[in-house]
Amino acid sequence: MKILLVEDDELLGDGIRAGLMLASFAVDWVRRGDLALAALADHDYHACVLDLGLPGKDGITVLQQLRRSGNPLPVLVLTARGQREDKVRGLDSGADDYMTKPFELEELMARLRALLRRSSGMASPVIRHGDIELDPASRRVRRAGEEVSLSGREYAVLLDFLTHPQHIRSRSQLEDSLYAWGEGAGSNTVEVYIHHLRKKLGPGIIVTQRGRGYRLGEPRT
Repeated sequence: MKILLVEDDELLGDGIRAGLMLASFAVDWVRRGDLALAALADHDYHACVLDLGLPGKDGITVLQQLRRSGNPLPVLVLTARGQREDKVRGLDSGADDYMTKPFELEELMARLRALLRRSSGMASPVIRHGDIELDPASRRVRRAGEEVSLSGREYAVLLDFLTHPQHIRSRSQLEDSLYAWGEGAGSNTVEVYIHHLRKKLGPGIIVTQRGRGYRLGEPRT
């Protein structure tokens, strides 16, 4: 899954990005509000972590323009503005959640997982597909009750399919979900990860749609 991080503080932004990447998110990081709007117009993201005090355009303006365009992207505001009126304005401008600095990275991650879960229409924190279970909080995957060891990229591919169960995902869509700016994808990396998932979770976990891409296979009990 890919996150847009909008934060002008270099040290804080670098720490947040590192934490998200350790949790197998791809992260595009911009430091200005105008660049955030450009990124949102040109790329697909699963969620946005947005500061309010930004150069170029402030976060409230970014939120308002995003919502006026009809984009339903989940947005978590992360800001030093902690007054009640700031929180009310942020939420009324279109934020889905609001956190104030200083903060704990663990709480930020939990709130982000909750936003992503709700945006995917999932009530349970554990994603189930037949005999496969994926727990985003612990990043553990089980098949028929037995834990399966996945690499970070393999986990990210599986999570992408489980959160898009009815969609056919093209190779370019999967690459865009897996890699942030500046991260090169090899010519067959998606196919390699899918091959590994089929080997570890069963050949029917991901089905090839010839000429179109891949989709999640039927659940196995």
